[in-house]
Amino acid sequence: MKRYFVAAALCIASPALAQPATAPDFVKAAGASDLYERQSSQLVLQSTKNAKVREFATMMVKDHTNSTQMVVKAATQAGLKPKPPALMPEQAQMIAQLRGATGEARDKMYVTQQKAAHQKALALHQGYASKGDKVPLKAVAGKIAPVVEHHIMMLQGM
Repeated sequence: MKRYFVAAALCIASPALAQPATAPDFVKAAGASDLYERQSSQLVLQSTKNAKVREFATMMVKDHTNSTQMVVKAATQAGLKPKPPALMPEQAQMIAQLRGATGEARDKMYVTQQKAAHQKALALHQGYASKGDKVPLKAVAGKIAPVVEHHIMMLQGM
């Protein structure tokens, strides 16, 4: 069963799936990514006793709320009307998996999922920053990518 979770997380991290070609696709993917980060982090905050996990999850809620606001503002500047974010099916499945786990197993699953989700988010933001089709969104993607890189570095120590 552990192999399934890791395999599912790695599939979600596929860079090929992480680089939308258009601004609306980028906004949708970035919103889904942030929503997953917030929901999974809020879920783990309800139960974790691990101080590192708690600190990281708290930072995820704050940082991914901020990045959503940045993307929405840039999308509006680019002439788009962003819809409220929605989870992708694989993200909803990962949330369900977290709900089904408890204690240290939940914490471990959360960290594993976060590593995969952040790799995908990094590819998304770096890809759009370099090849995006709307200047305000390209600029925001370029500002968000280093924050995601920082999150990845923190995850490596967990």
